[in-house]
Amino acid sequence: MKTSELKKGMVVNIDGLNILIKQVIIQTPSSRSGNTLYKVLGRNVVSKQKFEKTYKGEEIVDAVDFSRQAVQLLYRDADGCTFMDSETYEQYAMAEQDLEEELPYIVDGMEGINALIADGQIIGIEVPPTVNLEIVECSPGIKGASASARTKPATLSTGLVVQVPEYLAPGEIIKINTETGAYMSRA
Repeated sequence: MKTSELKKGMVVNIDGLNILIKQVIIQTPSSRSGNTLYKVLGRNVVSKQKFEKTYKGEEIVDAVDFSRQAVQLLYRDADGCTFMDSETYEQYAMAEQDLEEELPYIVDGMEGINALIADGQIIGIEVPPTVNLEIVECSPGIKGASASARTKPATLSTGLVVQVPEYLAPGEIIKINTETGAYMSRA
């Protein structure tokens, strides 16, 4: 597989290591003769260490076979999170530090979470592209504030802090983009 075909959520074998891709940053050259570069940010599936490497678009990497299983959060404790396969009821545990990027978007009873499974081991989870979360703390809503007006910080039910329009108040449910962490709309 060419590096120009890499996407977030894929698992590739690089230098004998299985890497779960978290982000691909495309760097376009300013001159005509320059090559487009693909900066791959990810995490080693086994050691959980962060991974970062830059490739030219035509370089080849090996994709790793893995499956996506629909799961839901069973419970969260001091050791991390336990997820249950929605079909087989098999349970998968993940340490909290392995879920740093996903935890702000996970709530009890949430639908649309996928576990990435390779060789019977959970290697990561994917959250849906958008999630609905409740505002638990922000300054009071201002009546008459327009939708394009200034923003204010709001703390959500998972602890995530996002900038929201001034007219929103605590208790409201809003839609968040999980890739950017930005407010999208009311739910």
